[in-house]
Formats: sequence, structure tokens, C-alpha cells
Amino acid sequence: MAHIVILGAGLGGMPAAYEIKAAVGAQHRVTVVNATDYFQFVPSNPWVAVGWRERREVVIDIAEPLRRKGIDFVARRVDRIDAEANRLLLDGGDELDYDYLVITTGARLAFDEVPGSGPLDGHTHSVCTVDHAQEWWARYQEFLKDPGPIIVGAMPGASCFGPAYEFSFIVAADLRKRKLRNKVPITFVTSEPYIGHLGLAGVGDSKSMLESELRERDIRWITNARTTRVEAGKMFVTEVNDKGEPHKEHELPFKLAMMLPAFKGVDAVAAVPGLCNPRGFVLIDEYQRSKKYGNIFSAGVCVAIPPVEATPVPTGAPKTGYMIESMVTAIAHNIAAELAGQPARAKGTWNAICLADMGDTGAAFVALPQIPPRNVNWFKKGKWVHLAKIAFEKYFMRKMRTGNPDPVYERYLLKSLGIQRLEE
Repeated sequence: MAHIVILGAGLGGMPAAYEIKAAVGAQHRVTVVNATDYFQFVPSNPWVAVGWRERREVVIDIAEPLRRKGIDFVARRVDRIDAEANRLLLDGGDELDYDYLVITTGARLAFDEVPGSGPLDGHTHSVCTVDHAQEWWARYQEFLKDPGPIIVGAMPGASCFGPAYEFSFIVAADLRKRKLRNKVPITFVTSEPYIGHLGLAGVGDSKSMLESELRERDIRWITNARTTRVEAGKMFVTEVNDKGEPHKEHELPFKLAMMLPAFKGVDAVAAVPGLCNPRGFVLIDEYQRSKKYGNIFSAGVCVAIPPVEATPVPTGAPKTGYMIESMVTAIAHNIAAELAGQPARAKGTWNAICLADMGDTGAAFVALPQIPPRNVNWFKKGKWVHLAKIAFEKYFMRKMRTGNPDPVYERYLLKSLGIQRLEE
């Protein structure tokens, strides 16, 4: 009997647990290890931050759902990975051996790279975790009594830009509902070379459409923005030209700021010799397998993907939910194949698909493949996107609670976006 350990229980880890267990069957043991005992649906965090969702609606205790599928669960932090000995060292000193390790940890939020940033010891917030979103909501309720300027955006090196756009639109919509929008100047500050770059060199008409949406909502923007430091109520930003040379210095006042940070690999993963690139992301081959350790696979935000193109201020390539699920499906097939004495053949599609809410409308993009030139390359908006994201939230949360996908729903969702099934 092989023991397959999945490190991380997020958008990659939970689907990986269910798919791998279904693929390898009862004769093999599957264990999920996660620092917390819950799953959080990260795409809903912008709604939590403005009070449109409560924590209980986007968080699931995962021990029981996993147990029902015959999957073990360990709610402990991993302090070290001994890849040579096939062993995890857990906090408190306990050890856990594995035959296969699947790393789906997500990323470490690198607030430390911009002095004064971050929700704990700094002066900015994020929506990267449900805890961070709740911290914004707590501050936001006080802010509403005495509103002022808001800054939303992404720091140098960030790779996840969609939620920044999404949050700027959601906050603007919430303030309009409260009849306070006229009292709150909003500035969008991004390391992208232009609006709508998204870490993907643009998708379809993303540049013109997102610029139009920002103008319509009276949101000013600064691109090629190298945020250098943050102080209480002040953000210092160097705007650079196309050569990366300083062009203009900005000292931006704010009462609240939500800035997505750059990502790095989590410490325990980054410390494994030969496993990761200098940023701590796992180096993998076309089968989602470590280039050094043949029994380690990885999926999601923690894998190394090179930027789509060089930009004046560093930007990374995003990993969207659909892309992550395709990685997970490939891993499940490949581990099952190896256990059956067959070679790994399955490959993730690595296509980029995103649904972004704008309050009462939304924007969606599809980039197939992620790196241009593409077979499918479109960006569209409409109320249907807002409704589709709500529907997907409900579907995915149900899937995490039960471990049972809805094939009819999945085919309908993919067909509505003009996409073939994952395995095709």
C-alpha cells in the first residue's frame, strides 16, 4: 500500500485529495496535511471584506468531509520536508512518512518586500485570506463613519491582478449603495505596464475594457508603479517608464489601502535542496512532477511558471482556478498510472480562465493557452459573469463539502465558456 500525502488544503489541495483518492482506490492511503482545520474559498474574500458574505459562508471544516471519503487529515504545520528520506517533520516534532508527496501549499505572502505593507505589522490590507478580508471589514465599518481616500492595487512582483480589479469595483459599488461614493477618491496602483495586462500581456480587449470600467467608476490609476514603502496614511510610489527608469514620484494619501503582495514559496518547501527556484516555487516537468524528486508532484500557486513577458516593474503569471484543477487532474492520473506500473502521461492544460465580480456586473476572460499566441483569446463583461461567479461559488463549496463533482454542471460551465472537458 502506498501512502500519498497532500500538503495544503486550498483550491488545489482539496480537489487533489478527492481526485487522487478516487483514482487510486481503497488499497492506497491518502492523507491531507494543513496548518488549519478548514478550507476557505479564496475567490469570495472580496465579498467578505465589504460584508456581502460572512466567514461561515466561505469556510468549511474539512476533517469530516475528508473522513467520509476515506482520506486522513492532519491539522498541523509542516516545519521541514526531508525529501531524501520521504518524510515530513510536523510542528511539535512528530514525523509523517510518505511514498508520494503532492505540494499544494499556495504561496507565502511577501509583504516584507515593501516596507510598511501588510495587515499585521504594516499599514495595508489584503484579501488573500479570509482572516485578512475580515480585518478589512472591521476597519471598513469604522471608515464608513468618516470616509476618505482608498488605494487598491498590486505590489511589484505580484502575479494575481484579477482580485485587485475586482475589489476596486466591489468597493466602489458598495460605496454607491451607501451613498458615500462621492466622499471616497479611489486610486488603482498596479505594477502592470498597462491597465488590463493581468500578468498575461493582456487578454482580448482587456486593456480598453478595463480602462473604460475604471473611468466609468471614476477610479484613477497609476501603472508601471513600483511601490517603495508605506507609512500610516501615505503610500510612496515610483512610476517608471518603459525602460524601468523613474518617471514620476507619487506620495498618495489614504485612509484604507488593499494592495496584493508578491508571492514566494512557503518556507518549508523553499528550503528543500533542488526542489524550487530562487523565489521558492516548485520546479516541475510537464507531468507536474518535481524535476529532482520523482515522487513529489505539485500544483497551484506554489509551482514555478515564468512570466509571460518582461515588464518594467516585475510581474508574475497568474494561476487561475481552472488551471489549478487541470494540474490536479493530471497529478491524480499520473500517480495512479505509476502505482499500476505505467508511465506518467497526463498533462495539465494550463489554460487561464477568470470570473471577476464588479458588484452587480462582472468581467470574464479566457486565454487558451495562457502564453500567447492563443487559440482562444477573449475578454467580455456582463451581468451574467456576476451571476456565474455566485453559481460557481455555491457549486465549488458543495463539491468541497461532499467530495462529489457534478459532471453535468461542469460540462455546462465549460461549454458556456467555449471550452472542452479537462481531459480533452
